[in-house]
Parts: sequence; C-alpha cells; structure tokens
Amino acid sequence: MKARRLLMAAWLAAATFPVGAAQLYQWKDAQGRTVYSDQPPPANVRNAQQKSFNASVIETGESYATKSARERYPVTLYASACGIPCDQARKLLAERGIPFSSKDPQASPEAEADLKKLTGHRSVPVLVVGSDKIDGFEAEQWQAMLDRAGYPKTAPPGGKPAAAPPRP
Repeated sequence: MKARRLLMAAWLAAATFPVGAAQLYQWKDAQGRTVYSDQPPPANVRNAQQKSFNASVIETGESYATKSARERYPVTLYASACGIPCDQARKLLAERGIPFSSKDPQASPEAEADLKKLTGHRSVPVLVVGSDKIDGFEAEQWQAMLDRAGYPKTAPPGGKPAAAPPRP
C-alpha cells in the first residue's frame, strides 16, 4: 500500500511539474566537427554555447494544412481597384488566412495579358486555385473551391497573411 502511494505521488509530481526551457549545448570537438547535445560539453571544451528553447514546436506562421494546400493548389487573385467585389474578394482570402499572389491587370500589361488568356476578358476579380478558376466574386463558390483544395476555413490564431505584392 505504501509503495502504491509513493508511486501515485511520484506520478502526480511528474504530471504537474512545469515543463521548463530545455537546454541545448553546441561546441566544436577536437576534429573540428560541430556537436549538439543536451548534456554539457567536457570541461576542456572552449567556446561552447548554451541555448534554451521553450517548446518543441517550430513556428512558421503557416499551418501544415495551409502549406500543403499552397504547394498543391497555389492561389492567385486577379483584382484591381474595382470596388466592392475586389474588396470582398481580398477580405475573404484574408479571413481564411489564404496565402495568395495578387495580379492587377490595370497596373501591369503582363497581368492584363495573362487574365485575357485565362478568361478571354479583362473583368476582375478572378480567383485561380491550382488550375481551376472562378470569374467574378461569389463567396459561396470561392469558399467551396478553397475547401476542395484543402485550405483551412479560418486563419490561424495570431495573424492573417497579407497578399504578395502584385507581380509586374
């Protein structure tokens, strides 16, 4: 019974112990190789660096789902200063945290030629997700296309990516 209580106390202590910053040491060994270890270097090592980190998560600002979707189905928005439809298009992409490139056919002859080749006209906004496109802004259609591509429905906490600047 006493062993059981000790085991329970040890388990509770371990479960409630705060996870502190982990230590990582870096140094060069006698052969000039860089060594990384969670143990301190030997006493004869000089110029060792000690690093602390608080989590085992690498923050990239982009979720795995977003990264996967972006790699398979990149998003391009053809828009200009067209007023409400273009503003709503940008807002929808920002609210979902969709990374996208933006092309303004009014500011770039190349973007205008690309849009004409893609759609046969110069009307904006146009959303391109991978090889699919939608002419004009219709929120439900845009949402459905982004869903099919695997983009998350909301932006990750802490920020929404800005559009890439228009390419000339």
